[in-house]
Parts: sequence; C-alpha cells; structure tokens
Amino acid sequence: MNFDKIESFQIDHENLFSGLYLSRKDSFLNQTATTFDLRLVAPNREDVLDGAAMHTIEHIGATYLRNSARKDEIIYFGPMGCRTGFYLVLFGDLTSYEVFDLVVETFTYIANFNGEIPGATKKECGNYSYQDLALAKKYAKKYVVDLISYKRLEYN
Repeated sequence: MNFDKIESFQIDHENLFSGLYLSRKDSFLNQTATTFDLRLVAPNREDVLDGAAMHTIEHIGATYLRNSARKDEIIYFGPMGCRTGFYLVLFGDLTSYEVFDLVVETFTYIANFNGEIPGATKKECGNYSYQDLALAKKYAKKYVVDLISYKRLEYN
C-alpha cells in the first residue's frame, strides 16, 4: 500500500525551534478542529523532554485548559511521541496568534504550580507515580520565556 506522507512529517525539523505552530486543520460536518504544535525544544538539537516531567505537564496543563474560559473549545492536550513538545487541539478555525495568550497562561500556570498534581493518584492514573513537578516547572518557565521572547508562531 502506498501511503501519503502525513503533514507533521513534512515539516523541516532541522530548522524547527521552540515555538507555537499551527500544525493542521481538519473539518468534518461543518466543524473545524485546529491542531497546534507546542514545541518546547528544538528537535534533534536539544535534549528531549523527560518523560515524567512531560506527564506532569500533561496532567496540570489538561486540567488548567479544561477549566479555562475556553474550556468548551478544548478537544485534546497531550505529549508528542518524539518528546519535544505537546499537541493542543481546539474546536474552531484558529491561528497561532489567536491561542498565544491561552498557551502562555497555561504554561505560566504550570511554571508556578504548587500543590498536589491533579489526577496523580493510583485510582485516577495508570502510571500515577511517574511525575516530576520540579522539572515540569522548569520546562514550562523556559517555554514561556521562549514564546514571549521569540514569538515563533509559524513554520518556516
């Protein structure tokens, strides 16, 4: 079988840096979903993100987003398999510019988070003890600085 190359594999990862990128738009039954590439580190040039820290970012970030003012737009927030960032999927025909503030707010919240990690109990999570709050906060803080400093919002 001859498969089409998926869109995310067509991005030049050799020239990709930390940023917030519009990855793709999908439409079905007059509804559009927009996927964003929240790239925390430069692929193949910086160390990949630690798995436990990514898990923590996922728990805190998903909880924050699903309780935010835009909660009805949120479809998914979760890690990339390559461990260089996260995907954020929302209802709507959106641009990176339109979700910039939401992403900065989310990662600022993670960077400043204190307390019990949401959903990190044996009853709530399949790998509840695989968490690293200190490192998650470090990654989140760096990402916010990168977003505000460089405003990389479009693939080159």
